[in-house]
Amino acid sequence: MAEEKKCPESTEEYSNFIHEFIKEDIAPGGRFEGKRVHTRFPPEPNGYLHIGHAKAIWIDFGTAEKFDGICNLRMDDTNPSKEDTEYVDAIQEDIRWLGFSWDDRFYYASDYFPKMYELAVKLIRDGLAYVCELTPEQMRENRGDLTHPAVSPYRDRPIEESLALFERMKNGEFEDGKMTLRAKIDLASGNFNMRDPVIYRINHAQHHRTGDQWCIYPMYDYAHPIEDAIEGITHSLCSLEFEDHRPLYDWVIEHVDLPSKPRQIEFARLGINNTVMSKRKLRKLVEDGFVSGWDDPRMPTLCGLRRRGYTPAAIRNFCERIGVAKVNSTVEYSFLEHCLREDLNITAKRAMAVLDPVKLVITNYPEGKVEEFEVENNPNRPEDGMRTVTFSRELWIERDDFMEEPVKGYFRMFPGNEVRLKTTYIVRCTGCKKDENGNVVEVYAEYDPETRGGNAPDGRKIKGTIHWVDAANAVDAEVRLYDNLFTVADPEAGDFLELLNPDSLKVLTGCKVEAGLADLEAPASFQFMRQGYFCLDNTDSKPGHLVFNRSVSLKDSFKKK
Repeated sequence: MAEEKKCPESTEEYSNFIHEFIKEDIAPGGRFEGKRVHTRFPPEPNGYLHIGHAKAIWIDFGTAEKFDGICNLRMDDTNPSKEDTEYVDAIQEDIRWLGFSWDDRFYYASDYFPKMYELAVKLIRDGLAYVCELTPEQMRENRGDLTHPAVSPYRDRPIEESLALFERMKNGEFEDGKMTLRAKIDLASGNFNMRDPVIYRINHAQHHRTGDQWCIYPMYDYAHPIEDAIEGITHSLCSLEFEDHRPLYDWVIEHVDLPSKPRQIEFARLGINNTVMSKRKLRKLVEDGFVSGWDDPRMPTLCGLRRRGYTPAAIRNFCERIGVAKVNSTVEYSFLEHCLREDLNITAKRAMAVLDPVKLVITNYPEGKVEEFEVENNPNRPEDGMRTVTFSRELWIERDDFMEEPVKGYFRMFPGNEVRLKTTYIVRCTGCKKDENGNVVEVYAEYDPETRGGNAPDGRKIKGTIHWVDAANAVDAEVRLYDNLFTVADPEAGDFLELLNPDSLKVLTGCKVEAGLADLEAPASFQFMRQGYFCLDNTDSKPGHLVFNRSVSLKDSFKKK
């Protein structure tokens, strides 16, 4: 179980152990003295990027930025069975959205298939690879243990025979799984990744770029170091699960004929509670209809977070503040929300919205009269200016802002009590009207015309302030409230589908928002006063049907802790 990581509030001149290694490497006498720092981000285009990838993107691109270097974007498309151009396009969009650029350095692993094949042939000729006919099951049975070496009856196959069989594999003469090409390293190695690993397998699937040109594909552990070396990568930054694979990475670099010798450095992956990060599990959620798609705002995907209203600044700040470590840890989801809340508190404009409306009638306000009030768009950003809201006899207020028989400590509307209507007037509640079922359908109040602006000239204390929307100009909206997708902090530990939260989405219809919000374009973000931060949905919202997603509530549970 990964340790729970507590996050610092901020960092200034940020540095980590990767930066320290790089400083050593580029210093006089270092292995990359005189070379420009060159990193890469190599996603597999078999799904959409998630928040864990955001950390890797920030490390790969951010490290290059820190050292005035460059970072490539490379699609690791060596497994055609699950890859698609849809994912290629989405990956590029997500990285650009985060604010990073690869300029013209966009590559595919498939660009190097001919070179990889040529190098594999050279390994066979050098006696460093052989064609093996063990099935995957037989290979597992013969992999040995810590006291017994692995076994392959084909290890001493003649070089010419392996060369001929490998060419026939390439020519499509054998079915999937019939043969593999294995590196000849050490069947007794204590690191099982070095026990003659498979470096090529047969796969007759259609490739999204090369079609049926190839029916053998390189394994990642073979392809990745070659790609890095061809591109002149200095530092290959990988997640921690590749630490045990580093000897194989170095073995490939040492034995293939390429001039560049990259250095692999591993860092801990990002874990967040109450969610899953496995692409296989995320794909299951999408394909079986448990969520509306990869961009469902409950998903940890970057497109889902973007649709929910997360900002690039919040995610980059989150990545920086959780830091880079060598030990896996789990970060509280509330800290990600905390980073978003901090950003939106500064950048989001304010608006009034009533999510569960009930009519408020100000009985002594003249019928037909309409007043205008100037309201700050954002008290933290004077440059955002002012907006005009209208006020009239009939308003919408929140249903829970009225209580006919108030409980102790309730300072909002109840018969005889005075409250402040945000920015406008002080009103005294005089009663309500109910339907035949006892439900309140209208609340009544009288306003004090001497309190324009919400201030009492006689200095009397008003404990309650509520928001409202003018009924004459209100616009209907649908509002979606999101909660954790899973009911437990560690859904990876059990059957994750059994742990889905049935209350992760609540849809409110008939909500009332300020008229000015009808002219917005997604993904505009707002703080709905007293409600939280919301954004206009970039998929379902359209003229005449506004849809807002709650990005995060106003309450900051992480800061409170």
